[in-house]
Amino acid sequence: MSVAELLLAPFVAVKHRIDLARIERRWNRLRGMGMDIGRGVNLPASTWIDDSHCFLIRIEDNVGFGEECHILAHDAQMNEFLDATRLGRVVIKESSHIGARCVLLPGIEIGPRTIVGANSVISRSLPPDTVCAGAPAKVICTLDEYLEKHRQALLTAPTCEYSSFDVGIISDDGKAAMVRDLAVRDGYMVGGYGIMKRGEGGPKLTRSRP
Repeated sequence: MSVAELLLAPFVAVKHRIDLARIERRWNRLRGMGMDIGRGVNLPASTWIDDSHCFLIRIEDNVGFGEECHILAHDAQMNEFLDATRLGRVVIKESSHIGARCVLLPGIEIGPRTIVGANSVISRSLPPDTVCAGAPAKVICTLDEYLEKHRQALLTAPTCEYSSFDVGIISDDGKAAMVRDLAVRDGYMVGGYGIMKRGEGGPKLTRSRP
């Protein structure tokens, strides 16, 4: 770690605690407005929530979101012409994971255990135990097929331990090693989910409703 990084470390730590507190206040505010948010949810600050109708949104336990997703429970595009706004429930079932910049439209149910690729538009319900992507999102393969593909790749792919290579602690040597090891093929960072679930690092996850 450089001298500048050492000097800035206390300020970075304070900012991190402030950011975490701000995220938790947002979760509590949404819950207070009637939104159903389960335990162990990774709901980044960049997730846009339909505040006016958030009580129509239900997110079950252990759901994860990439950055900059949009969750909508109402659609007013026809309002000028019909004087009517469409409303719909949005239900994301347990252990579903939504990629970055996905748009979730009213009247859909996802999962459980459904993975949705980045930049997808979910305009219809998606079945459990599947991997889906596209605009509109559709089934690409089963969850078992997807996991087996990566399980086999893990046998020979480069790997690194989250506890040593996470973005907050990785050394310059670690960065160089990662660049070198990934020059030819993709690899995997392992061990991060367990650390995150134990609250020892990674994104902050929701707790049970107070």
